[in-house]
Amino acid sequence: MHSLSFSTTKKIVAERGISRNLSAICTEFVAKKVLIVTDKGIVSAGLIDQMVGGFDDNDLPYLIFDNIDADPSAETVNEASSFAKSAGVDLVIGFGGGSPMDVAKVISVLAHPDCNISLEQCYGVDQIKGARLPLILVPTTSGTGSEVTPISIVTTGETTKAGIVSPILQSDVAILDANLTLGLPGHITAATGIDAMVHAIEAYTSKIKKNHISDMFAIKALQLLSNNIRIAVHNGNDIDARENMLLGACLAGQAFANAPVAAVHALAYPLGGHFHIPHGLSNSLVLPHVMRFNLENCRALYAEIAYYVMGDQCPAGDEKLAAEQLISWITDLIVDLNLPTQLRDCDVTQESLPMLARDAMLQQRLLINNPREMNEAQALNIYQKAF
Repeated sequence: MHSLSFSTTKKIVAERGISRNLSAICTEFVAKKVLIVTDKGIVSAGLIDQMVGGFDDNDLPYLIFDNIDADPSAETVNEASSFAKSAGVDLVIGFGGGSPMDVAKVISVLAHPDCNISLEQCYGVDQIKGARLPLILVPTTSGTGSEVTPISIVTTGETTKAGIVSPILQSDVAILDANLTLGLPGHITAATGIDAMVHAIEAYTSKIKKNHISDMFAIKALQLLSNNIRIAVHNGNDIDARENMLLGACLAGQAFANAPVAAVHALAYPLGGHFHIPHGLSNSLVLPHVMRFNLENCRALYAEIAYYVMGDQCPAGDEKLAAEQLISWITDLIVDLNLPTQLRDCDVTQESLPMLARDAMLQQRLLINNPREMNEAQALNIYQKAF
């Protein structure tokens, strides 16, 4: 066995309704003032009401910062961090999708009383030094896995993003409460679910840091996600399916936090940056095409995934056929979930494809993990096939 390293969140609690008791978990950190980072959609949907009721009952002071948009900007992160530091909060909760959780991670660093670095100094890998405030993350979608990853993505310009990767961003507690996902619309359930599946697929085929432990998490994630995504999308009140999707996304997050994602994400980021396509949908649009590109390097791994995802539908004893049928199965799944399948359906223009390919090449942090080396011409060809 090759040497490996695997790290993850210290504590994961999966229980229906557990978010109502979050104040009790906060007391484990001797918190005196809590900041809840969320977005206005979460607040207006009433998802936060029961949780903050528990804070009121236990006389634990809290503040809410809900000015988080999709693809949060550096300005938003700095505003939230300044708000938290000036208020003297001593524990941060990220409550919502990937954006509030990503911002909460950075706040926990920048709002620490001893912090003397700027947001710009955090960009990159292992640039953060020092301590952070206690951090609890509560996802309300089953997609990003941000609750168990040491990664935050910040929008740095009109079309550019930067990643912050540091073990310091790993949360103290991740809370998985399936009740919070019951009201999620079908199209969001579909896009975030495919996002989670991409995390697991790319972790399982990651070139550099793939290992036995990440494989275990990725495969179990794919089993849970593939068996439940159709039910969760078409029958959103099925609490068992919702719970399995939430756990699957969490396991996928643990997998790719250790065996990083690759070309699917590299090609998806420019779509979000230039055309503001939600991240999960961006992944979905390029996923089958990147998988076909990687097929010659991933045939055995795709065949293994097919066995776990397709069950009895997987052809036995024919690795090539199994790998090809996995890609067809995923393509059909995306159609079944009523997601757009072509870039043109999302207002991407054909003239923009060369620009997207150039921007994708800037994602070398991700492309080095891809099982097959990709150049700009090949990226352009994938965009053309997806168009």
